[in-house]
Amino acid sequence: MTEPTKPLPLAGITVIDLSHIYNGPYATFLMAMAGAEVIKVEPLSGENLRSRGDLGGVALPFAMLNSNKQPVTLNLKSEEGCQLLREMVERADILVENFAPGVMDRLGLGAAALHEINPRLIYGSSSGYGKDGPYRDYPAMDLVMQAMCGVISSTGHPDQPGVKSGAALCDFMAGIHLYAAIMTALYEREKTGEGRVVEVSMQDATYASLASNLGMLHARGEQAPARTGNRHGGLGVSPYNVYATADGHVVLNAPGDHHFRAILDVMGRGELKDDPRFATRTARVQNVEAVDAVIEDWTRGHVRDDVARRMLAAKVPCAPVRELSEVMVDENMHARGQLQWVDHPDLGRVVLMHSPLVFEGTARRPITPSLPMGSCNEVVYGGWLGRSAEELVALRAAGVIS
Repeated sequence: MTEPTKPLPLAGITVIDLSHIYNGPYATFLMAMAGAEVIKVEPLSGENLRSRGDLGGVALPFAMLNSNKQPVTLNLKSEEGCQLLREMVERADILVENFAPGVMDRLGLGAAALHEINPRLIYGSSSGYGKDGPYRDYPAMDLVMQAMCGVISSTGHPDQPGVKSGAALCDFMAGIHLYAAIMTALYEREKTGEGRVVEVSMQDATYASLASNLGMLHARGEQAPARTGNRHGGLGVSPYNVYATADGHVVLNAPGDHHFRAILDVMGRGELKDDPRFATRTARVQNVEAVDAVIEDWTRGHVRDDVARRMLAAKVPCAPVRELSEVMVDENMHARGQLQWVDHPDLGRVVLMHSPLVFEGTARRPITPSLPMGSCNEVVYGGWLGRSAEELVALRAAGVIS
């Protein structure tokens, strides 16, 4: 007999998602996979990330971030479109947008106006620099934010120019914090009965991730190197680097002295345990070049996965440096259900992600692949808002929906 499971935590919560690209859509994706009904509102031309699929290679990100959402189209530059949104807000719990500050107010759909319609609404917004600072009107995308936040200047090797992170750090940092802020406000609403406006800037959300680099700057001032390559950002741990193997690379990290002694045992270099250059973490940091040379002399003679297997067996923090094609089929994430093979109606058989948030006692919500633009217009505007078939035809003819 199958054990009953608890409902998902956000079951019964309705979210109006006006956001686009990565930042807001990731926050609302987390809500959808936690059980919320997420209505994705797009302009008649589709949100920017959807249209990027025309260029090739970027259709998958849209599919990754928009599973389990109900897409509708809406022209917010028309009064009829604004009225439809107001009707949705009246019935919703959460609204999420990541337009530039002031856009929603100019449409007559700012937080104050929407709270008059629904005082219980949680209004979540995210932008590059926030609503009230001197940079509020600067345009912001992830690359720009990486430059402004110090990610680019702190990434790369000391003798080369800074490079951007391969990951869209600032967008997703902001999306995670936006989810947290909205959930905090939702908890508050349970006690007070009132909604609230919450805001997250990409700049604010990224700063803490540079803690090691900031610590080194505080300690060393102008002597602090801007970039440390693959070594620790604060140059406070050794070994901590990427090491060449016979067929690739591995990363090794020895945060404690016992980790380094275990590395020496794996390499068959136990005699170095008494070497004063390597006896303590402080000594190893002071002799980082010698530490790295000892390790790489050994790793170069072994294949990548064998090095990782032996180090992990000795409880040493270690991993092979893997290609994305390997990560997409990772056995651990697939076993946990975080990654799943899905037959997507547009993309074919692809790997899609679930939410990293696991709610024990509740089965994961099945992944429903992202739907074509406007495919839920009739369900939402007709079924939910009660517009007749004739009214929907008129709204299409007037260019309010598509």
